[in-house]
Amino acid sequence: MSDLPREVVTTAERLTRLARRAVDEQEAAAYERDRDERLAEYGFTARIRESDDTLVLHPSSWLEDGTVQMDRIEDTDRAVEVSLSGSGDPESWDTVEEHNAAVVDRVEERAGEIHAENARVFADFMGNHYARQMETATAEELEEFLREYYPRNAWPSDEQQAVVTQSLEYVFDVTETAMPEVTAVRR
Repeated sequence: MSDLPREVVTTAERLTRLARRAVDEQEAAAYERDRDERLAEYGFTARIRESDDTLVLHPSSWLEDGTVQMDRIEDTDRAVEVSLSGSGDPESWDTVEEHNAAVVDRVEERAGEIHAENARVFADFMGNHYARQMETATAEELEEFLREYYPRNAWPSDEQQAVVTQSLEYVFDVTETAMPEVTAVRR
């Protein structure tokens, strides 16, 4: 079993994807540096396995001069692999979308159309960027949504912007899931 918490793996994947989408090399390098520093706190490092476009996170102790030393690998389960080509399974994405659409409907029933519109934007973010159910979002993913995705992609009205955090609270409420604490609250 890997020594990396799920949230660290998710963050490493997010930073790797941001580095790939970066417009210039300095921005990409900054994302990769951030990822590498976070992984180093746990004694891990990252590499991309090009043959199948997979992010591989493994203990730094497995390396010597940047090359994995096979005799140092005591337990392969300590490594984590994340496909960077999406889930690879269209049915998986369809299942996630179906679930998230049902959550949006429940938000609309409970809180009204404006909150449902915000929930729909969040459903698109979680489904398209992470291929996951909305209520599995980490604090960092919520902050990414509020800081980056929402202002650039939602084209929200002033009324929507004013209640977006409350809309997210409704998402977690209707799924009976505790909402992670968010420090970058959008007002």
